Amino acid sequence: MSSTPAPRDVDVVVIGAGQAGLSTAYGLLRQGFPPHTGFVVLDAEAAPGGAWQHRWDSLTLGTTHRVHDLPGLPFVPDDGTAPAVEAVPTYFAEYERHFDLPVLRPVRVRAVRRTADDRFRVESDAGTWTARAVVNATGTWTRPFVPRYPGQETFHGRQLHTVDYRSPEAFRGQHVVVVGGGSSATQLLGEISRVASTTWVTRRVPVWRDDEFDEDAGRAAVALVEEAVREGRRPGSVVGVTGLSTNTPYIRDALDRGVLDRLPMFDRITPDGVEWDATDTSPARSVRADAILWATGFRAAVGHLAPLQLRSPGGGIRMDGTSVAGEPRIHLVGYGPSASTIGANRAGQSAARQLRRLLRPELARPA
Repeated sequence: MSSTPAPRDVDVVVIGAGQAGLSTAYGLLRQGFPPHTGFVVLDAEAAPGGAWQHRWDSLTLGTTHRVHDLPGLPFVPDDGTAPAVEAVPTYFAEYERHFDLPVLRPVRVRAVRRTADDRFRVESDAGTWTARAVVNATGTWTRPFVPRYPGQETFHGRQLHTVDYRSPEAFRGQHVVVVGGGSSATQLLGEISRVASTTWVTRRVPVWRDDEFDEDAGRAAVALVEEAVREGRRPGSVVGVTGLSTNTPYIRDALDRGVLDRLPMFDRITPDGVEWDATDTSPARSVRADAILWATGFRAAVGHLAPLQLRSPGGGIRMDGTSVAGEPRIHLVGYGPSASTIGANRAGQSAARQLRRLLRPELARPA
């Protein structure tokens, strides 16, 4: 990270310095935008690493989804057993240093507003910047989603979200209800079940996929999320349309141990656990619980964009590629179909190309 003070009036403000923000910064650099005077990256974190610096300790490079290289600098970890919470932030920090990216931190953006002269005012706890364009790359980690269920406030045990999880040891000897049908839920269920008894609960019946998830399947899944954001609906996760792969080692192990025996969502939470009403196919039942782990996903961290009134009636933000539909100077990278690491890489560079053509057409194309 450069120590050069950033001017307060620039062409582009990038908000966030995770995978999406850094790939965008690299793209702007490649497209000829000068650091500091042409663009600046504002990051709320105290150190490099984005959301990776907050992941649980047991998440290793070998068990996480593949960490894709940021553009221009390969990620070559020494050991697949290295904790992702250490290895990925170290890589991100080296990336910022290698390209001397103009990342300023900690800077927490509070609001983005239009100005009278048709620019954008980016207001933060570290002052205000003005820009001709804004790239939002804040991801989802800061907006964990926990659904509401009757009796939730009466539960005597511990309730936590994925963002709060650190180690299975905190649950040793207890009974834990794990809620959620995504990859984080199954991974955490697998490791917690080695030290505690567990109940797995999902809203929908899990879809298992035992075939190879190739590029064609990936493109088809991303296309479904793209359709949602084009129509202004809230983007679902890519995992939600791909299903869960039985080829993943931790899932195979959990299946072999009988851990992934799923129950439908409970009807209420009680002081001592959860309860289901009787149905035509099953009797009423209850499960005692010491803890409820909500592995129920995230929402896009875009609250600071509220003054721009970007949301559609469908609850999402209608998109045209990486830019907001009808507003080519506002780009969301790491939103919807670009929420994956490789998707963020491509989207960041695409946004940079579009902004060069729009704002600085005189800049030479990169070699």
